[in-house]
Formats: sequence, C-alpha cells, structure tokens
Amino acid sequence: MLELKSIKKSYKTGDFIQHALKNVSLEFRANEFVAVLGPSGSGKTTLLNIIGGLDKYDQGDLIINNKSTKNFKDRDWDAYRNNCIGFVFQSYNLISHINILSNVEMGMTLSGVSSRERRKKALEVLDRVGLKDHVNKKPNQLSGGQMQRVAIARALANDPDIILADEPTGALDTKTSVQILELIKEIAKDKLVVMVTHNPELANKYANRVIDMRDGEIINDSNPVDAKKETKKDYIIKKTAMSFLTALKLSVNNIRTKKGRTLLTSLASSIGIIGIALILSLSNGFDKQIDQFEKSTLSNMPIIISEQAMSLDSMMGGNDTENLENFPDIDYIIPKESIQNQITHKNVISKDYVDYIDNLDGEAVSGISYYRLTALNLLNKIDGKVQKLDTSNISFGAIPKSLDNSKKTVVEELFDILAGREAKETNELVLGVDAQNTVDTNILKILGFDTKKDQISYEDIIGTKINIVLNDDLYQKLGNYFTFNSNLEDLYENKSMELEIVGIIRMKEDFPTYVQGSQLLYSDNLIDYIISENKNSEIVKAQRNADYNVLTGAMFQDESLNGVNEKENALAYLGDESTPYLIQVYPRNFEGKDKIIEALDKYNEGKPEEDKIIYTDQAEMISSLSGGIMSAITYVLVAFSSISLIVSSVMIGIIMYISVLERTKEIGILRSLGARKKDISRVFNAETLIIGFSSGLLGIIIAWLMLFPVNSILLSLTDLKNVAVMNPIHALTLVTISIILTLIGGWIPAKVASKKDPVIALRTE
Repeated sequence: MLELKSIKKSYKTGDFIQHALKNVSLEFRANEFVAVLGPSGSGKTTLLNIIGGLDKYDQGDLIINNKSTKNFKDRDWDAYRNNCIGFVFQSYNLISHINILSNVEMGMTLSGVSSRERRKKALEVLDRVGLKDHVNKKPNQLSGGQMQRVAIARALANDPDIILADEPTGALDTKTSVQILELIKEIAKDKLVVMVTHNPELANKYANRVIDMRDGEIINDSNPVDAKKETKKDYIIKKTAMSFLTALKLSVNNIRTKKGRTLLTSLASSIGIIGIALILSLSNGFDKQIDQFEKSTLSNMPIIISEQAMSLDSMMGGNDTENLENFPDIDYIIPKESIQNQITHKNVISKDYVDYIDNLDGEAVSGISYYRLTALNLLNKIDGKVQKLDTSNISFGAIPKSLDNSKKTVVEELFDILAGREAKETNELVLGVDAQNTVDTNILKILGFDTKKDQISYEDIIGTKINIVLNDDLYQKLGNYFTFNSNLEDLYENKSMELEIVGIIRMKEDFPTYVQGSQLLYSDNLIDYIISENKNSEIVKAQRNADYNVLTGAMFQDESLNGVNEKENALAYLGDESTPYLIQVYPRNFEGKDKIIEALDKYNEGKPEEDKIIYTDQAEMISSLSGGIMSAITYVLVAFSSISLIVSSVMIGIIMYISVLERTKEIGILRSLGARKKDISRVFNAETLIIGFSSGLLGIIIAWLMLFPVNSILLSLTDLKNVAVMNPIHALTLVTISIILTLIGGWIPAKVASKKDPVIALRTE
C-alpha cells in the first residue's frame, strides 16, 4: 500500500548541503508495526515527514496504493494527510485553546464529516484511549500521558490507513510509555504504524519490524516486504475542506484566551469609527433639520420667473475661454462672448405662457402673483390739497391669486393678519409690515400720516383711502402732444377710483428666512382693471409706438417726476403691459413645489434654448447652499477621521502578524491534519473578521452613547433639539467598512501564515 522508491532529500543552508535521505527505498504492509531506529541526524524524522506528506522529496517517488505522488499538488498532499495519515508527536501538538473533544474532531472537521457523526467518532476513540470523562478539559488540564492519548485519539478519529508516531514516548515516564506503546501495538493490528524511536529495547519489544538508519540510508530491515504477497488497492482520497464556520470557531476560541488584548485592539481600532459616526450623525441631524426647515418654510417661498434670468448652468460651466493660453504669440483674435451674456437669459413671457401658469395644478399652487409694467397714478388729499403722489420710492406688491378657492390662500399660508382682513375686491389694498412692525415712511407719507410720530395705531390705518386715476384722464392730447392735466381736484372728485386699506399683514414667525419688507399690496384684479380701461388709451398707443417725444412732453409737465426727463424712462413710467415682467408662483407645500418644478420643466421640453423659460427656485438655492456647505464640512471631517481608520488597518496588520507568530505551531498542527493553505488563511481572516466586527460595533455603540451629551451641549448652544441622529444605514456601513479594513490589514499576515512550512511550524515553541 505504501512504497518509497529511491527517495532523496537534501537541505541547503547557505553553501552547506545536508543529505538527509540518500536513495531510500522501502515498502510497507497494510497492517504492521514498524519501528525506525537510528541516532540523531540519521534521517528518521525526515523519512516520517516524507511518508506523511509534510515534507517533499527531491528525487524518487512515493507510491500510495499504486498511485505515484510525483505530480501531486498541494491540495493532493493535504487530502492525503487528512485521509491516510494520523500523526502522533513527541510533544503532543494539541491546540491549546480548544478542548480535547474539539482537538480530536479537528481532522474529521477538515474532511467534512457532519457534527453529529464526528462527535460520535471522537467520543468512541476517546473512550478507547480511556479519556471519555475528560472531553471538556483543555490540554493544559491533562497530564503528559493523557495528552499523548488525546494525540493518539486524534490520529485514529478519521480512521486513517497509516499512523506515524515520532518519538511518542520521548516525554513520558517508563510506566506511561509502556501504556502508550501497548495502545499503539493494539492499533497496529489493523493499520500500518510507523514509529520513530531512538530506544532499541522498546522497538524490539513492541514492533514486528525494525528498520535501522544511519546517515540517511537504510542499513537493516528485520522484516522486508515480499512484493508478490502484498495485495495493492486503488487510490481513493477524499479532498479536505475547512468551513468558514470552523475557522471562525477556532478564532473565537483563540480570542477567548486573549480577551484583554482583543478588547484593547478593538477599542483602538474603533476610534476612527467613533469619529466618523459622530460626524455623520451630526450631518444627518443637520440634514434632517434643513429638510424639515425646507419642507415647512422654504417650500412656501415663491418660484420666480422674470424677464431677465440668470442661467445657473452657464454660471457653473465656467468661462468658455478658460483653457486658452495667456499672452499667446499669434496673429489673430478670438471672439469671446461677455460673461454677462453667457449667464443672462432673456425669458419671453408670452400670453400662452401666462395661460400655462394659470392652469397649473391648484392642489400644488397656493397662489400666483403677476407683476406688470402698469402705471399706478395715485392721488391723495394731503393737508387739504390734492397731490399726484410720487411712487418712485414705494414698494408695491401683488397679492397672489389662488387657483383653488377651496384651499387656504397664500396670505393665510404665509401671513398673520394683524388687523382688518384680506383684500378681496378690486379697490382694496393691504399694508404689509416687516418683522419689527415697521413701515417705510415713504408709504406712510403718501397715505397722509405724520411720520414724525413714534407710532401709528392699526385703527388709524384701517380704512385709509387713496385714489387712482387712469392715464387718459391724467394726460390729455393737445395737437401732437400730450399735456398733463393739472386740475387734480376735478380728477380726484370725479374721475378717480377710491382704494381702501382693509388689512395689515405680517409674515408668519415660522418663516424667518423669507425677507418681507413693508409694502402696499394690491390685488391682481386692480391691474386687470387698469389694463382693460387703458386698452384703447391714446397715450398707451403712443407708448406702444415708442413715440418718445409725445410721451416725454407729458412727462416734463408732471411735477411728481422730480426732473426725470430721459426718454428711456418714458416706457417704464407710463408702462401699461398686459403680459407680466415678473411672475411669482407660491407652492402650497413641499410636494407641491416638486409638482410645479416638474410642470415648468415640462414646458421647456423640446424647445430651443432661446425659447425656454428659466425660473429661480429660491428654496432650492438656499437648501443647496446650506446642504452643500454641510456636505463639504462633512467630507473634510470624515477625511480627517478616515486617517485613523487607515492607521487602525495598519495596526491590525501588525497585531495579526504577532498572532501568526504566536500560533505558528497551531498552523503546523492544522497542516499535519490536512488543512489547506487557504484553510490557514481562512482561520486568520476569521480572526480579523471578528476583530473588525467588534471594533465597528464597539465604535457605533460608543458613538451612540456620546450622542446624548453632544445633543445636550448643542441644545444649550443652539436651542435645537436632538440635532445628532445616527442613521442605521450609516451604522451598518461603518461596521462593514471596519470589517473590510481589518480584513485588508490582516490579509498579508494571513498569507504569510498560509505559506509557512508545516515541518518548521511544528518545531516552533
């Protein structure tokens, strides 16, 4: 069944070559007790290692069940050791951090034997060697003889064909040695037992075949094999495979013996995780605050559509000549469009577009304000005299009209009505005050109030009236020119419409970011009325025909202009356009804003760039800016904290390398039992996995506990509750990152462990 043909093995140390085996040829029977005798350095242990597949021969061949091993790969030798060989060592070579039952089961575990079956077999062989009552003890709780019995039980557990015993009684007293040899002799009845010993008395007493070796050669064989009488079997060896669960169990048991070091390692590795977890928790919390603020506040800020819009894409795109060379040596010029032209987009707001806006979803839109270039010719009797009011420094606003009368209006959504009511009729106005309840003195002056007073009551303001007069009444045609109608008393009494302030409003306290100064607010119906009445106005016709001489002739006579006489101001002053130059669309809520944006984008689909209508989403600009700043800060802080993660990964690598050195003998034991190189890597990868998971979990737990004092401090500083909020996804991701980084850190030590020579590893103390 086992045959060595002209085996040669040498070891080279520098320039010195030691010939351990010199052309050794041997054949063994399937059942016999062979003792190999010889002094130290004769090649006994090398022969045993060659037979056991722990060491590779240089020349010759090892025949196993009529199968040559010349072309064996590592996995074939691993399977051979696991299935065919059972090792019994002088120093026992038990894995110290697992109990004796697990030690005995290890070879079967590598063979893929089920847990129930391997436990049954392990108990049987432990019973056979007299240790069934000690199954849960660790090796260091047993005597030398008992540990050797465990080693024998482990060698027998997987039912191998060959038992190799290297000085099995070398560390035992005489009485125990006899017990062990009797046990080995019993085993040899149905197996091949090859025992290396330097004691000829024991060899001759117990073995039925004695082989003497000197200087790497066989000098005597007491019972050589007659090849003709031996029956040769087919070669069948089952491949070994250590499951990750087994590797994990080995690592857990090893870690249990080093709890303190593992805890300190995990704690040190978790520092980076703690830092990043806190940063992400703060970022997540601030993002939630911003999101909540956006949904509750910014979502109600208007989407602005104006004739002149800034193209954000062009602004972000940069200069189209930024890649050109400075001070080039060329003989031509390069046309370049001005930055202003690049970033400015002219929106052509047509009647069709206004109709499109009017038909937006009423569920999404709270209201719409249209601002038109329409003249507001205001008259008021101040100190008993009717005056045309100078409105050049007055802020006017359009009260947004609602698309869905069943819902709250924009005024109800955004404003508190301090006095009176909301304006509903054409001739009604409301006065808007700022957050401090102040009103521009220019507005108060045209309303006829004494601005030297410290305060003006709501009662005095509600009911205040002011009159408006149409263009054709204020300006009359005289020949080819228009003249200013100076009979303001008649206009005031007979040809003007009375406007009344019916309410005082102020932006709600919940919307502090929306800048709302003092202004007079009129309804869209008033502008529609003025446009309708001035539709056939002579002066408006002159305006449309751009007859500046005619227009400015009237303007020269208008004292309220305070000397303004530039022709280009004529259109603005007497403006009477039905299409708005500015539209403000107020979303009803955050979801409504998204629907409005979707609708505005849909309008632009398929249109050339010059026909698109660009809008300004103020809420998006503010939230993007704040979100961008928060993200930038988060990235920087996470980058700094990540340095500690990299350092932790390096530290893990160092610690795992130390672990490899500490467990070198265990590596040799596992390899002797048939563990593959990848199985050894798996053992140490399992250990790094445990440390990575522990450090990640520990970091998350510590970071979560730290959120309580952090939130308490932030509350005292900012009045914001529960700012730092840990996202479970972030926590899971950080634990995963911790595992990945520790696996990376431990990868090299695991590879080093897998490449260790099993023979050298077994000699390590």
